[in-house]
Amino acid sequence: MFRRFLAPATAPSDEAPRSATREAETHGETATVRRIVARLEAMPPERARLIASAAYTLARAAHADLDISDDETAAIERELQRDGALDEPTAVLVTQMAKLQANTIGGTEDYVVTRELKALASPAQRLDVLRACFAIGAASGTISAEETAVLNQIAGELDIDAASLNAIRADYHDRLSSVQRLRRVTGGG
Repeated sequence: MFRRFLAPATAPSDEAPRSATREAETHGETATVRRIVARLEAMPPERARLIASAAYTLARAAHADLDISDDETAAIERELQRDGALDEPTAVLVTQMAKLQANTIGGTEDYVVTRELKALASPAQRLDVLRACFAIGAASGTISAEETAVLNQIAGELDIDAASLNAIRADYHDRLSSVQRLRRVTGGG
C-alpha cells in the first residue's frame, strides 16, 4: 500500500487502467484491515488492552537496540499467535502497530504500558511475556547488552522476582552477547 502511495507518478496515459486495478486492490486491503480491526473491537476491552500492552512490550524489547529487524518482527508475530491468541492477519497488524508505537514514541510510553500490562496480566502471563521478550531478543542469535538492560528493566516493571528472571535468562545463556564474547576471547566452547 505505501509503495503505491510513494511511487513516482506515472504518465497520464498509463493512469486510467492502473487506477481501476489500484482501486480494487485498495478496496481488498481496506476490507481486510477493517475485518481485523473489527475482530479487535469485538474482543472484550480488557483482553484487547492486554494484547495491545503485551504487543507493545514485545516491540519495546525488539527496539532496545533502536532497530526492529525482520527476524524480531517475525518473532513478535509468532508470539502473538502462540496458543491461538491471535490469528496470523491480526497478529501481523498488531505487530505493525506496536512497532510503529515503539519506533515513534518509545521511551515516553514504556513504563506506562508495562504498568498497565502488570495490572491486567496474571503472574503467569507476565512471565510468559518476559519469556517472549527474551525469545525476541534472541531472534538474531545474540541478545545484546542493550537488549539485556531493557529485558531486566521490563522484568522489574512487571514485578518478576530475581529467581524467575534468572531461570528465564538461563534458558538464553548461550545467546547473551557477554557470554558469546567471553567464549570467543577464551576460546571456550
